Amino acid sequence: MGMQTDNRLGEFLRARREVARPEDFGLPQPGSAEPGRRRTPGLRREEVALLAGISADYYVRLEQGRDKHPSEPVISALARVYALNDEGMAHLRKLARPESRRRRRPVRVERVAPSLVRLLEAWPDTPAMVVGRYLDVLANNRLAAAVNHCSVKGQNQVRVVFLDPDARRIYADWPTVAAETVATLRATAGGDLDDPRLTDLVGELSLKSEDFRRLWARHDVGVKTSGIKRYAHPMVGELVLNYETFSVNAAPGQTLLVYHAEPGSPSEEALRLLGAVAAEAPVRAGHEAADREAAK
Repeated sequence: MGMQTDNRLGEFLRARREVARPEDFGLPQPGSAEPGRRRTPGLRREEVALLAGISADYYVRLEQGRDKHPSEPVISALARVYALNDEGMAHLRKLARPESRRRRRPVRVERVAPSLVRLLEAWPDTPAMVVGRYLDVLANNRLAAAVNHCSVKGQNQVRVVFLDPDARRIYADWPTVAAETVATLRATAGGDLDDPRLTDLVGELSLKSEDFRRLWARHDVGVKTSGIKRYAHPMVGELVLNYETFSVNAAPGQTLLVYHAEPGSPSEEALRLLGAVAAEAPVRAGHEAADREAAK
């Protein structure tokens, strides 16, 4: 299943308009008894144009794809109306200024540097992993696997969240995790939505998951640099971990995720227990197999 490629800017603007909250601009909400009530959620095209300070006809042309290259002031105005974050603003610019196909580099297999793999393994008490551009787990240490079986080399986190039957049980706040995962995929993929890897992944998930289709259609864009993950762990019960993310400068597109528990919390004790179990378990990351494959 392929993705629409003819009018990505228009699709993004339309999706942002439909999820905008009229009440944020002092406008009647859907179903309101006030005069001029609206039947459907979101803003009208003429309302967006008025708020952005552009003509309604021009905004219609942008949504319909008859004009695909708005100026920087127009981009900034639309970003303000739709309250886009930094990632959303960057995404909008990429859609308005698409990179020439001739300048695209060939897709390369993502591999983690051996030194970074050794660093992960040197943190026996800290769950850590590296994910790629499309949220494929490229490397992990034992404790990351003990915390969450989804955090194992070879898994794709988007596919797991939406297609793994255990995902809704593992993630205590699954709706939040699902929405953030889709927004992160859009942000890390950038404007290159023709990449075969992304096309196959989105196509598969769109066919198999109604939740994914709904969230992907929103065109949310954003990357969580830090936050909290809550797990319902089958061995230790509730597990609440903070996480931080770091870009791998030597490999653009790769991200290092590091998890930790609040000092003195029940989750810290639970993490210590999982660490003891992980220390006795066989290596699950598959690094040896990956090294053999890379050596071929």
